Amino acid sequence: MSGVAHKVVVVGGGIAGVSTVAALRAGGYDGSLTLVDAGGLPHDRPPLSKDYLAGRRGLEQIALQPPEWYDTQSVRLVTRARVTALRPASGQVELADGTELPADRVVLATGGSAARPPIPGARGSAVHVLRTVDDADRLREALPSARRVLVVGAGLIGAEVASTLAGLGCDVVLADPVARPLSAAVGPDLAAWLHDQHRARGIHTVAAGLATLTHTSSGVEAALVGEGRARVVDLVVLGVGMVSDTGLAEAAGLDVDRGVLVDAGQRTSNPAVLAVGDATRARADGTRVEHWDAARSDGECAAATLLGRPAPARPTPWFWSDRHGRHVEVVGRMADADHTVARGCFGDEPFAVFGLRGNLVVGAASVDDGLAARTARRLVAGAIPVDAAQLADPSTNLRRLLRGG
Repeated sequence: MSGVAHKVVVVGGGIAGVSTVAALRAGGYDGSLTLVDAGGLPHDRPPLSKDYLAGRRGLEQIALQPPEWYDTQSVRLVTRARVTALRPASGQVELADGTELPADRVVLATGGSAARPPIPGARGSAVHVLRTVDDADRLREALPSARRVLVVGAGLIGAEVASTLAGLGCDVVLADPVARPLSAAVGPDLAAWLHDQHRARGIHTVAAGLATLTHTSSGVEAALVGEGRARVVDLVVLGVGMVSDTGLAEAAGLDVDRGVLVDAGQRTSNPAVLAVGDATRARADGTRVEHWDAARSDGECAAATLLGRPAPARPTPWFWSDRHGRHVEVVGRMADADHTVARGCFGDEPFAVFGLRGNLVVGAASVDDGLAARTARRLVAGAIPVDAAQLADPSTNLRRLLRGG
Protein backbone atom coordinates (compact mmCIF):
# COMPACT_ATOMS: atom_id res chain seq x y z
CA MET A 1 0.00 0.00 0.00
CA SER A 2 1.29 3.49 -0.81
CA GLY A 3 0.66 6.77 1.00
CA VAL A 4 -0.41 7.21 4.62
CA ALA A 5 -1.84 4.09 6.26
CA HIS A 6 -5.48 4.14 7.34
CA LYS A 7 -5.12 1.49 10.04
CA VAL A 8 -2.06 1.29 12.29
CA VAL A 9 -1.52 -1.33 15.00
CA VAL A 10 1.27 -0.82 17.54
CA VAL A 11 2.37 -3.98 19.36
CA GLY A 12 3.82 -3.18 22.78
CA GLY A 13 2.86 -0.56 25.37
CA GLY A 14 6.24 0.60 26.64
CA ILE A 15 7.64 4.08 26.10
CA ALA A 16 8.47 3.30 22.44
CA GLY A 17 4.93 2.15 21.64
CA VAL A 18 3.15 4.92 23.53
CA SER A 19 5.51 7.49 22.03
CA THR A 20 4.60 6.22 18.56
CA VAL A 21 0.84 6.64 19.02
CA ALA A 22 1.27 10.00 20.76
CA ALA A 23 3.47 11.33 17.96
CA LEU A 24 1.06 10.07 15.30
CA ARG A 25 -1.85 11.94 16.84
CA ALA A 26 0.27 15.03 17.49
CA GLY A 27 1.32 14.93 13.84
CA GLY A 28 -2.27 15.00 12.63
CA TYR A 29 -2.83 11.32 11.87
CA ASP A 30 -6.60 10.73 11.84
CA GLY A 31 -6.77 7.07 10.90
CA SER A 32 -7.53 4.04 13.05
CA LEU A 33 -4.91 3.57 15.78
CA THR A 34 -4.70 0.52 18.05
CA LEU A 35 -2.19 -0.17 20.82
CA VAL A 36 -1.91 -3.79 22.02
CA ASP A 37 -0.07 -4.86 25.15
CA ALA A 38 0.14 -8.12 27.08
CA GLY A 39 -0.04 -6.24 30.39
CA GLY A 40 -2.43 -3.72 31.82
CA LEU A 41 -2.38 0.06 31.53
CA PRO A 42 0.95 1.00 29.87
CA HIS A 43 3.39 2.12 32.52
CA ASP A 44 6.83 3.66 32.80
CA ARG A 45 9.58 1.13 33.43
CA PRO A 46 12.35 3.13 35.22
CA PRO A 47 10.38 3.46 38.50
CA LEU A 48 10.08 -0.32 38.82
CA SER A 49 13.56 -0.62 40.34
CA LYS A 50 13.09 2.37 42.62
CA ASP A 51 9.84 3.91 43.91
CA TYR A 52 7.56 1.10 42.76
CA LEU A 53 9.77 -1.61 44.24
CA ALA A 54 10.02 0.37 47.47
CA GLY A 55 6.24 0.73 47.64
CA ARG A 56 6.30 4.53 47.40
CA ARG A 57 4.36 4.65 44.11
CA GLY A 58 1.61 2.46 42.69
CA LEU A 59 0.74 1.48 39.13
CA GLU A 60 -1.52 4.46 38.52
CA GLN A 61 1.29 6.79 39.53
CA ILE A 62 3.74 5.32 37.01
CA ALA A 63 1.32 5.15 34.08
CA LEU A 64 2.76 6.59 30.87
CA GLN A 65 -0.62 8.19 30.19
CA PRO A 66 -3.82 8.28 32.29
CA PRO A 67 -6.58 5.90 31.12
CA GLU A 68 -8.72 8.71 29.72
CA TRP A 69 -5.89 9.90 27.45
CA TYR A 70 -6.41 6.94 25.13
CA ASP A 71 -10.08 7.83 24.71
CA THR A 72 -9.30 11.50 24.19
CA GLN A 73 -6.73 10.63 21.53
CA SER A 74 -9.00 8.05 19.87
CA VAL A 75 -6.49 5.27 20.54
CA ARG A 76 -8.01 1.82 20.94
CA LEU A 77 -6.11 0.31 23.87
CA VAL A 78 -6.20 -3.50 23.95
CA THR A 79 -4.67 -4.80 27.20
CA ARG A 80 -4.06 -8.29 28.57
CA ALA A 81 -3.79 -9.45 24.97
CA ARG A 82 -0.93 -11.33 23.37
CA VAL A 83 -0.15 -10.97 19.68
CA THR A 84 0.59 -14.36 18.16
CA ALA A 85 1.15 -13.54 14.49
CA LEU A 86 1.74 -10.73 12.02
CA ARG A 87 0.29 -11.14 8.55
CA PRO A 88 1.59 -8.13 6.61
CA ALA A 89 0.55 -9.51 3.22
CA SER A 90 -3.12 -9.65 4.24
CA GLY A 91 -2.99 -6.68 6.62
CA GLN A 92 -3.83 -8.61 9.79
CA VAL A 93 -2.51 -8.88 13.35
CA GLU A 94 -3.67 -12.02 15.14
CA LEU A 95 -4.23 -12.21 18.91
CA ALA A 96 -4.01 -15.31 21.10
CA ASP A 97 -7.82 -15.49 21.41
CA GLY A 98 -8.19 -15.64 17.64
CA THR A 99 -9.14 -11.98 17.16
CA GLU A 100 -7.76 -10.46 13.97
CA LEU A 101 -7.01 -6.74 13.92
CA PRO A 102 -6.89 -5.03 10.51
CA ALA A 103 -3.60 -3.20 9.94
CA ASP A 104 -2.18 -1.41 6.91
CA ARG A 105 0.97 -0.83 8.93
CA VAL A 106 2.30 -2.51 12.08
CA VAL A 107 4.79 -1.03 14.53
CA LEU A 108 6.62 -3.59 16.66
CA ALA A 109 7.52 -2.23 20.10
CA THR A 110 8.01 -5.61 21.72
CA GLY A 111 11.01 -4.72 23.88
CA GLY A 112 12.64 -7.68 25.53
CA SER A 113 12.91 -9.87 28.58
CA ALA A 114 15.42 -9.89 31.40
CA ALA A 115 18.40 -12.11 30.69
CA ARG A 116 19.29 -15.08 32.86
CA PRO A 117 22.82 -16.50 32.66
CA PRO A 118 23.09 -20.13 31.50
CA ILE A 119 24.23 -21.46 34.87
CA PRO A 120 22.78 -24.07 37.23
CA GLY A 121 20.01 -22.76 39.46
CA ALA A 122 19.36 -19.51 37.58
CA ARG A 123 15.64 -20.25 37.21
CA GLY A 124 14.88 -21.21 40.79
CA SER A 125 11.94 -19.67 42.65
CA ALA A 126 14.22 -17.55 44.83
CA VAL A 127 16.01 -16.08 41.81
CA HIS A 128 14.42 -12.88 40.52
CA VAL A 129 14.79 -10.52 37.59
CA LEU A 130 13.34 -7.05 37.18
CA ARG A 131 11.95 -5.77 33.90
CA THR A 132 8.15 -5.92 34.17
CA VAL A 133 5.52 -5.03 36.75
CA ASP A 134 5.00 -8.74 37.36
CA ASP A 135 8.73 -9.12 38.05
CA ALA A 136 8.61 -6.22 40.52
CA ASP A 137 5.50 -7.59 42.22
CA ARG A 138 7.08 -11.03 42.69
CA LEU A 139 10.18 -9.44 44.16
CA ARG A 140 8.16 -7.22 46.50
CA GLU A 141 6.16 -10.20 47.71
CA ALA A 142 9.37 -12.10 48.50
CA LEU A 143 11.05 -9.29 50.45
CA PRO A 144 9.30 -9.62 53.83
CA SER A 145 10.90 -13.04 54.35
CA ALA A 146 14.26 -12.12 52.83
CA ARG A 147 17.02 -10.45 54.80
CA ARG A 148 20.11 -11.57 52.83
CA VAL A 149 20.09 -10.57 49.16
CA LEU A 150 22.60 -11.09 46.38
CA VAL A 151 22.31 -8.71 43.43
CA VAL A 152 24.23 -9.90 40.39
CA GLY A 153 25.27 -7.16 37.98
CA ALA A 154 26.14 -3.60 39.02
CA GLY A 155 24.95 -1.80 35.89
CA LEU A 156 21.95 0.51 35.94
CA ILE A 157 19.30 -1.99 37.07
CA GLY A 158 21.53 -3.85 39.51
CA ALA A 159 22.80 -0.66 41.14
CA GLU A 160 19.30 0.76 41.50
CA VAL A 161 17.85 -2.46 42.91
CA ALA A 162 20.74 -2.76 45.37
CA SER A 163 20.16 0.83 46.49
CA THR A 164 16.41 0.27 46.95
CA LEU A 165 16.82 -3.00 48.84
CA ALA A 166 19.49 -1.55 51.13
CA GLY A 167 17.09 1.31 51.88
CA LEU A 168 14.45 -1.27 52.81
CA GLY A 169 16.81 -2.81 55.37
CA CYS A 170 18.15 -5.82 53.46
CA ASP A 171 21.73 -7.02 53.81
CA VAL A 172 22.88 -6.67 50.21
CA VAL A 173 25.83 -8.15 48.38
CA LEU A 174 26.41 -6.62 44.94
CA ALA A 175 28.53 -8.75 42.63
CA ASP A 176 29.93 -7.80 39.24
CA PRO A 177 33.04 -9.11 37.48
CA VAL A 178 33.94 -5.54 36.48
CA ALA A 179 35.67 -3.59 39.24
CA ARG A 180 34.34 -0.25 37.96
CA PRO A 181 30.91 -0.84 36.42
CA LEU A 182 29.70 1.77 33.90
CA SER A 183 33.23 3.03 33.18
CA ALA A 184 32.54 3.28 29.46
CA ALA A 185 29.42 5.36 30.09
CA VAL A 186 30.61 7.77 32.79
CA GLY A 187 34.39 7.48 32.75
CA PRO A 188 36.56 5.43 35.13
CA ASP A 189 36.88 8.02 37.91
CA LEU A 190 33.16 8.68 38.27
CA ALA A 191 32.42 4.98 37.86
CA ALA A 192 34.68 4.23 40.82
CA TRP A 193 33.07 7.01 42.88
CA LEU A 194 29.58 5.78 42.13
CA HIS A 195 30.50 2.20 43.00
CA ASP A 196 32.05 3.40 46.28
CA GLN A 197 28.70 4.90 47.23
CA HIS A 198 27.31 1.37 47.59
CA ARG A 199 29.94 0.54 50.18
CA ALA A 200 29.27 3.81 51.99
CA ARG A 201 25.63 2.72 52.33
CA GLY A 202 26.49 -0.68 53.79
CA ILE A 203 26.35 -2.75 50.61
CA HIS A 204 29.10 -5.32 50.27
CA THR A 205 30.54 -5.09 46.75
CA VAL A 206 32.40 -8.00 45.18
CA ALA A 207 34.32 -7.97 41.90
CA ALA A 208 33.30 -11.45 40.80
CA GLY A 209 30.96 -13.21 38.42
CA LEU A 210 28.34 -15.77 39.34
CA ALA A 211 29.24 -19.44 38.85
CA THR A 212 26.32 -21.48 40.24
CA LEU A 213 23.22 -21.22 42.40
CA THR A 214 22.16 -24.13 44.61
CA HIS A 215 18.77 -24.06 46.29
CA THR A 216 18.70 -25.54 49.80
CA SER A 217 16.38 -25.54 52.81
CA SER A 218 18.43 -22.76 54.42
CA GLY A 219 18.52 -20.49 51.37
CA VAL A 220 20.36 -20.12 48.09
CA GLU A 221 24.04 -21.05 48.00
CA ALA A 222 25.64 -18.65 45.53
CA ALA A 223 29.10 -19.62 44.29
CA LEU A 224 30.98 -16.58 43.00
CA VAL A 225 33.95 -16.98 40.69
CA GLY A 226 37.20 -17.05 42.65
CA GLU A 227 35.64 -17.48 46.08
CA GLY A 228 36.28 -20.69 47.94
CA ARG A 229 33.02 -20.80 49.86
CA ALA A 230 29.48 -20.20 48.62
CA ARG A 231 27.50 -17.31 50.07
CA VAL A 232 24.13 -18.25 51.54
CA VAL A 233 21.36 -15.73 50.79
CA ASP A 234 17.59 -15.65 50.95
CA LEU A 235 17.08 -14.44 47.40
CA VAL A 236 19.01 -13.44 44.30
CA VAL A 237 18.28 -10.64 41.85
CA LEU A 238 19.83 -10.91 38.40
CA GLY A 239 20.57 -7.63 36.64
CA VAL A 240 22.62 -8.90 33.73
CA GLY A 241 20.98 -7.32 30.70
CA MET A 242 18.08 -8.10 28.40
CA VAL A 243 17.18 -10.32 25.47
CA SER A 244 15.31 -8.68 22.58
CA ASP A 245 11.84 -10.07 21.88
CA THR A 246 12.10 -10.86 18.17
CA GLY A 247 9.77 -13.86 17.98
CA LEU A 248 6.97 -12.13 16.06
CA ALA A 249 9.45 -10.54 13.67
CA GLU A 250 11.20 -13.82 12.96
CA ALA A 251 7.93 -15.66 12.39
CA ALA A 252 6.86 -12.93 9.95
CA GLY A 253 10.07 -13.37 7.97
CA LEU A 254 11.66 -10.04 8.91
CA ASP A 255 15.42 -9.62 8.95
CA VAL A 256 16.63 -10.27 12.50
CA ASP A 257 20.16 -10.29 13.90
CA ARG A 258 20.14 -10.06 17.71
CA GLY A 259 17.33 -7.57 17.20
CA VAL A 260 14.91 -6.51 14.47
CA LEU A 261 16.99 -4.72 11.84
CA VAL A 262 15.67 -1.27 10.95
CA ASP A 263 16.73 1.64 8.75
CA ALA A 264 16.94 5.29 9.76
CA GLY A 265 13.15 5.60 9.50
CA GLN A 266 12.54 2.52 11.71
CA ARG A 267 11.44 0.45 8.68
CA THR A 268 12.07 -3.29 8.79
CA SER A 269 12.78 -5.50 5.79
CA ASN A 270 9.01 -5.53 5.14
CA PRO A 271 7.73 -2.04 4.21
CA ALA A 272 4.43 -2.69 6.00
CA VAL A 273 6.18 -3.25 9.34
CA LEU A 274 8.20 -0.80 11.42
CA ALA A 275 9.97 -1.52 14.71
CA VAL A 276 11.02 0.68 17.62
CA GLY A 277 12.72 0.48 21.00
CA ASP A 278 14.83 -2.16 22.69
CA ALA A 279 13.92 -4.91 20.23
CA THR A 280 15.66 -3.15 17.34
CA ARG A 281 19.16 -2.77 15.93
CA ALA A 282 20.26 -0.32 13.28
CA ARG A 283 20.78 -2.04 9.94
CA ALA A 284 23.53 0.41 9.01
CA ASP A 285 25.93 -0.23 11.89
CA GLY A 286 24.31 -2.83 14.16
CA THR A 287 23.98 -0.48 17.13
CA ARG A 288 21.24 -0.71 19.74
CA VAL A 289 20.65 1.86 22.47
CA GLU A 290 18.64 0.43 25.37
CA HIS A 291 17.59 3.63 27.07
CA TRP A 292 14.27 5.36 27.71
CA ASP A 293 14.98 8.48 25.68
CA ALA A 294 16.23 6.49 22.70
CA ALA A 295 13.03 4.42 22.71
CA ARG A 296 10.93 7.58 22.90
CA SER A 297 12.86 9.04 19.97
CA ASP A 298 12.35 5.82 17.97
CA GLY A 299 8.59 6.23 18.37
CA GLU A 300 8.68 9.80 17.10
CA CYS A 301 10.81 8.71 14.13
CA ALA A 302 8.43 5.86 13.27
CA ALA A 303 5.47 8.25 13.42
CA ALA A 304 7.20 10.61 10.99
CA THR A 305 7.80 7.71 8.59
CA LEU A 306 4.15 6.65 8.78
CA LEU A 307 3.09 10.23 8.10
CA GLY A 308 5.36 10.42 5.07
CA ARG A 309 7.59 13.05 6.63
CA PRO A 310 11.38 13.25 7.11
CA ALA A 311 12.67 11.71 10.30
CA PRO A 312 13.19 14.31 13.05
CA ALA A 313 16.73 15.04 14.16
CA ARG A 314 17.87 12.57 16.77
CA PRO A 315 18.53 14.11 20.18
CA THR A 316 21.91 13.82 21.87
CA PRO A 317 22.00 10.45 23.69
CA TRP A 318 20.94 10.83 27.31
CA PHE A 319 19.98 8.58 30.18
CA TRP A 320 19.72 8.79 33.93
CA SER A 321 19.96 6.66 37.05
CA ASP A 322 18.87 7.20 40.64
CA ARG A 323 20.60 5.47 43.52
CA HIS A 324 21.18 6.31 47.20
CA GLY A 325 19.30 9.58 46.86
CA ARG A 326 21.50 10.83 44.02
CA HIS A 327 20.41 11.64 40.48
CA VAL A 328 22.98 10.73 37.83
CA GLU A 329 22.62 11.89 34.22
CA VAL A 330 24.79 10.79 31.30
CA VAL A 331 24.97 12.63 27.98
CA GLY A 332 26.64 11.72 24.70
CA ARG A 333 29.52 9.26 24.57
CA MET A 334 32.18 9.63 27.24
CA ALA A 335 34.14 6.82 25.60
CA ASP A 336 34.83 9.12 22.62
CA ALA A 337 36.65 11.67 24.79
CA ASP A 338 40.44 12.09 24.79
CA HIS A 339 40.41 14.02 28.09
CA THR A 340 37.97 14.96 30.85
CA VAL A 341 37.23 18.08 32.85
CA ALA A 342 35.52 18.12 36.26
CA ARG A 343 33.19 21.01 37.00
CA GLY A 344 32.79 21.68 40.69
CA CYS A 345 34.51 19.69 43.41
CA PHE A 346 34.62 16.07 42.29
CA GLY A 347 32.69 13.95 44.77
CA ASP A 348 30.95 16.92 46.40
CA GLU A 349 27.47 17.15 44.88
CA PRO A 350 26.45 18.80 42.69
CA PHE A 351 29.29 18.18 40.25
CA ALA A 352 29.84 17.01 36.69
CA VAL A 353 32.52 15.48 34.49
CA PHE A 354 32.73 16.55 30.86
CA GLY A 355 34.45 14.45 28.21
CA LEU A 356 36.14 16.41 25.45
CA ARG A 357 37.77 15.56 22.16
CA GLY A 358 39.93 18.53 21.43
CA ASN A 359 37.78 21.55 22.33
CA LEU A 360 34.46 19.84 21.66
CA VAL A 361 32.29 18.24 24.35
CA VAL A 362 31.42 14.68 23.29
CA GLY A 363 29.99 13.43 26.57
CA ALA A 364 29.23 14.32 30.17
CA ALA A 365 28.07 12.77 33.40
CA SER A 366 26.56 14.75 36.25
CA VAL A 367 25.54 14.04 39.83
CA ASP A 368 22.62 16.16 41.05
CA ASP A 369 23.50 18.79 38.44
CA GLY A 370 20.68 18.98 35.92
CA LEU A 371 21.89 22.28 34.46
CA ALA A 372 25.25 20.75 33.55
CA ALA A 373 23.51 17.83 31.85
CA ARG A 374 21.15 20.07 29.88
CA THR A 375 24.05 22.28 28.82
CA ALA A 376 26.10 19.27 27.78
CA ARG A 377 23.29 18.04 25.51
CA ARG A 378 23.28 21.36 23.70
CA LEU A 379 27.07 21.57 23.51
CA VAL A 380 27.27 18.10 22.00
CA ALA A 381 24.39 18.64 19.59
CA GLY A 382 25.73 21.99 18.39
CA ALA A 383 29.40 20.95 18.30
CA ILE A 384 30.15 24.21 20.13
CA PRO A 385 33.86 24.72 20.94
CA VAL A 386 34.59 25.39 24.62
CA ASP A 387 37.50 26.47 26.73
CA ALA A 388 38.28 23.67 29.18
CA ALA A 389 39.32 26.06 31.96
CA GLN A 390 36.06 27.98 31.69
CA LEU A 391 34.07 24.75 31.62
CA ALA A 392 35.78 23.58 34.83
CA ASP A 393 35.19 26.87 36.64
CA PRO A 394 31.86 26.74 38.56
CA SER A 395 31.67 30.53 38.39
CA THR A 396 31.45 30.44 34.58
CA ASN A 397 27.91 30.95 33.35
CA LEU A 398 27.11 27.87 31.27
CA ARG A 399 24.81 29.89 29.06
CA ARG A 400 27.83 31.92 28.03
CA LEU A 401 29.53 28.74 26.82
CA LEU A 402 26.48 27.93 24.72
CA ARG A 403 27.00 31.22 22.94
CA GLY A 404 30.52 30.10 22.07
CA GLY A 405 32.40 32.31 24.46
